[in-house]
Amino acid sequence: MDIGLSLYMYIVIARALISWVNPDPYNPIVRLLNSVTEPVLFRLRKKLPLFFGGMDFSPIVVILAIIFIQSFFVQSLVQMATRLG
Repeated sequence: MDIGLSLYMYIVIARALISWVNPDPYNPIVRLLNSVTEPVLFRLRKKLPLFFGGMDFSPIVVILAIIFIQSFFVQSLVQMATRLG
């Protein structure tokens, strides 16, 4: 779970960086990044108004949520597993 969250965080970062340079929407890498991240970012944008001055802050919120989950939820699961085993 921790590796998957880290990988998804890097994918969100890559998408945010690529969005700054006006990428070709038909590029397979851009399409992959959009198809993997857009469901999560779209739901977040729908619930929270995260556009300030033309900038989209939803990737930052997703990254912070991933860090929170990794720091607390995954670590709690690891501690519970060590106590059981």
